[in-house]
Amino acid sequence: MFVTFEGIEGSGKSTQIKILKKALQKIHFDVELTREPGWGKIGKLIRTIILDIEDLDLHPFSEVSLFCADRAQHVKEFIKPMLNKGKIVLCDRYYDSTIAYQAHGRGLNLDLIKNMANASTLGVYPNVTILLDISVNTALSRIVERPGRNKIDDESFEFHSRVKKAYLGIAEKSSCVHIINGEEDELVVHENIKKCLSSNFSIFSRL
Repeated sequence: MFVTFEGIEGSGKSTQIKILKKALQKIHFDVELTREPGWGKIGKLIRTIILDIEDLDLHPFSEVSLFCADRAQHVKEFIKPMLNKGKIVLCDRYYDSTIAYQAHGRGLNLDLIKNMANASTLGVYPNVTILLDISVNTALSRIVERPGRNKIDDESFEFHSRVKKAYLGIAEKSSCVHIINGEEDELVVHENIKKCLSSNFSIFSRL
């Protein structure tokens, strides 16, 4: 079972994915938690290049190429092997992030980005995607308060608005994507995620 978490910056993905991992382990599921970009040696280097080097002015096509390179290695070396072992894989960002951020946020050609993103999955797609939806104002207020901000955190209100709109459009067209209100208290959000998973997948009925 492959579960991905998506949302704009500050939506609570990293918090909720960790809470869900603990909840699943508590009922004896074998769970692996991962993220994009940033898994493995190559992924960590790519994450640093894209997000952390302040004076590096990447062209948007260079950026998406690096994201897709990271994903292909991630799938080959980690996600696919873990799924083949029967584990539940929880991933913080995946395919939908590329569409929302690079096609809609950066304004790159949508068909091109879809083709690149599809190729980078190596045919591995999530069983379910949890989209944590918050307002851009909430996102920016949360970003200001957290340590370790990166270059994408510091993008404009308009950029984050385009990404949010793109995510909602993706969810509207995909039965795999489930929208959860991320504005609620984190424990309420967690309960809503559990309800979503348990009502849609028998494997999660004990949540």
